[in-house]
Amino acid sequence: MSGLVVGYGRPNREDVATMFEKIGHRGPALSGFCQRRRAVMAQNYVWGDLAPDGEVAEVPVVCSHDKGVSICYDGQMGNWEKLAAEHSVADGPFREERLLLELYRKYGSDMLRYLDDAIFAFVISDGEKLFAARDLLGIKTLFYGRENGTLYLASELKSLRAVTDDIREFPEGHFMGADGKPTRFAKLSEPPEVTDAEIPQIVEDVLDIIERSIRNRVDFVRPTAALLSGGMDSSVISYLSSKLCKEKFGEDARLKTFAMGVGESDDIHHARVMAEHIGSDHQELIVGLREILDALPEVVYCLESFDPSLVRSSVSNYLISKFAAEEGIEVLLSGEGGDEIFCGYTYLKDFPPEQLTAKQIECLGYLHSNASLRLDRMNQCNSVRVVAPLISGELLDYALRIPPRYKQKPDGEGKIEKWIFRKAYESVLPGSIVWRGKQEFSQGSGSADVLPGYFEDAIDDQQYAEAREKHPLIRSKEEFYYFRIFTEHFGADRAVETVGQWVSL
Repeated sequence: MSGLVVGYGRPNREDVATMFEKIGHRGPALSGFCQRRRAVMAQNYVWGDLAPDGEVAEVPVVCSHDKGVSICYDGQMGNWEKLAAEHSVADGPFREERLLLELYRKYGSDMLRYLDDAIFAFVISDGEKLFAARDLLGIKTLFYGRENGTLYLASELKSLRAVTDDIREFPEGHFMGADGKPTRFAKLSEPPEVTDAEIPQIVEDVLDIIERSIRNRVDFVRPTAALLSGGMDSSVISYLSSKLCKEKFGEDARLKTFAMGVGESDDIHHARVMAEHIGSDHQELIVGLREILDALPEVVYCLESFDPSLVRSSVSNYLISKFAAEEGIEVLLSGEGGDEIFCGYTYLKDFPPEQLTAKQIECLGYLHSNASLRLDRMNQCNSVRVVAPLISGELLDYALRIPPRYKQKPDGEGKIEKWIFRKAYESVLPGSIVWRGKQEFSQGSGSADVLPGYFEDAIDDQQYAEAREKHPLIRSKEEFYYFRIFTEHFGADRAVETVGQWVSL
């Protein structure tokens, strides 16, 4: 994970440098500028992006066939090995950047059809032409805007705010050429035909795809640990990563895991169970309301959102990521994506089976301006790379074809969410983990228990009523508090339009 800033048209290098300073946290390990004719490009990297010897190289990366073409890139590719073999791209430093440049050289905008198992935001330019793109779900963040005849692109909103009021989210599943007009290259499809495979075959397929995704994405070349909440998603990632760690370093090797809670929360207790089960080197961060409140201004600024559900979960993520970074961790493994892949959100239980896949696709459409921000920002602001193996194009394509009755299995008058995912791992994980009820990270960690009530008492009724009248999108006193912090940094105009609000508070 890294950061990028680009000015194209009549860019001032000093303006691009000012933008770049705003995202210095995304790349303390390595950074660089490139200026050619109509383009100024800047790229940085965290240590977790680099090889153990600390690649000393010029960035942005240039094309081996044409030194005049450069790429600024943020992303992860699950199918790099396959694509590299097909296009004769050698392993080594900046292998994904070099592969993308080769695909662009050969196919131009058609290169995007090869990136169905990748998350990405990138800009390629030779100083005259420009090509920018963002992945189908918008997992990698990208923004753009115009000022004085120049098109600016950046990984974070705060960079654009430094040079223009014309702030727009780069739409997911789109590319952009020199004309600055977004063009769609992919979209979430209509619900596909469900598979007619039986449960044992589906289980085998799910296990195989996730195992392959872990091996393609986790290499332990930098100090690596797993975020462990004791929920199903993080437990599966920790279990498989622990096995891979022992395979690589010997049976005595212990994966490092980190858990966070407000007091002795549910997550803390369940994470202990899971950590003991896999024999991990487990550490806990237990905080109180004061620590949560103190972190909120920084969290909202880094997150660039005021959505209450997102902020609550993000503050927990921020604190544990910061703690892990202080312990020397450079790469964190996350279970992010499991709820979207296997229909884990509680509100999805309200829909009948015949509507579930369509609602799942709708849920995936929220990621680009909501949950994906937590994955990116709360680790990146602490200069930590995050890897989420469940965010896999292959896994998503397969999961959309699983019959709805296996994603949410009827259980008395209720439903068990993510049933097929739980079934796949029930023989290797503790029963208390496998069949633990769904809790969002903010609920399990405890932040959701303390924040809404606190702001109900702390925010003046009259102030809240006046704010609601002026900004009807504010839905609670808690959201009003975050909204004030957000607008102090980014304004109450175009920046607000980039914020995705979750379906519930």
